Amino acid sequence: MDEQKRVIALGFFDGVHKGHGALLRRTAEVAQATGAVPSAFTFDPHPQDVILGKPTPLISSPEDRADLMRRYYGIQDVIVQPFTPAFMKQPWRTFLEETLVAGLHAVHLVAGHDYHFGYKGEGNPQRLQETCRELGIGCDIIPKVEQDSITVSSTYIRSLIAQGEIQRANEFLGHPYTLSDHVSHGKKLGTTLGFPTVNLKPGQNVLAPAKGVYATRVRLENGDEHIAVTNVGNRPTVDDGLELTIEGFILDFDGDLYGQKIQMEFYEYLREERKFPSFDALKAEIAHNVEQTRAYFAKHG
Repeated sequence: MDEQKRVIALGFFDGVHKGHGALLRRTAEVAQATGAVPSAFTFDPHPQDVILGKPTPLISSPEDRADLMRRYYGIQDVIVQPFTPAFMKQPWRTFLEETLVAGLHAVHLVAGHDYHFGYKGEGNPQRLQETCRELGIGCDIIPKVEQDSITVSSTYIRSLIAQGEIQRANEFLGHPYTLSDHVSHGKKLGTTLGFPTVNLKPGQNVLAPAKGVYATRVRLENGDEHIAVTNVGNRPTVDDGLELTIEGFILDFDGDLYGQKIQMEFYEYLREERKFPSFDALKAEIAHNVEQTRAYFAKHG
């Protein structure tokens, strides 16, 4: 039976933004000082899905959340709790004492200033601190984090991504906005245009960026990275314009990525999606977007 001590950050962590980063950094610090495992406790699906009965648009899938927490903040153990109607009714004290302390051997908990937990959200930061003192374990409550006098929140970042304001979204995230998927076959448009392409679909309930063309970076399973021009939209010049696609034209790469899991990082919005009068006009514009993308990464690294 696993009895490894854990320092656990508490939250949903959608997008793993700078506000979450403050919790996760503190978690890693305390874990290092105490010899415990730096951990995070999150849910799937979003609690609001069960409470309100409708899906919440997400910045990142559970897999991407876990990867971002490990990659940027050194979190080793990401516990994803299924948020079911039965779990929703668990009293706050039961969640704290039985799930976190008895079940996961938490020796220190870290939560945000607005963290609520347990049935009807009756657990709050004050109750968390008081009960941790009673149980003889540590507790940190992290104040809100602001950027440009705006509180960093998943809700605000979702609105930026939906509007195509990727650079500003990245400033609030503290890292590039990322989607990942196993590469699927598209309609071979890239072959015709002279660029290998990858086609991705966002995870369940994951928000797609605003339609348009973006400068992106693709990370492959073997760790290699390539820059790409990525179109998000309905490809009105070459398609019936019904299905939303995320199609990356990878630069300086020759190979078959079908079936591989890749990560795509979005850096800059280049232009809106539009219908071109001819295939040649589309090819010329993509060539221009390629030069824009090269120039962006030459400047920003």
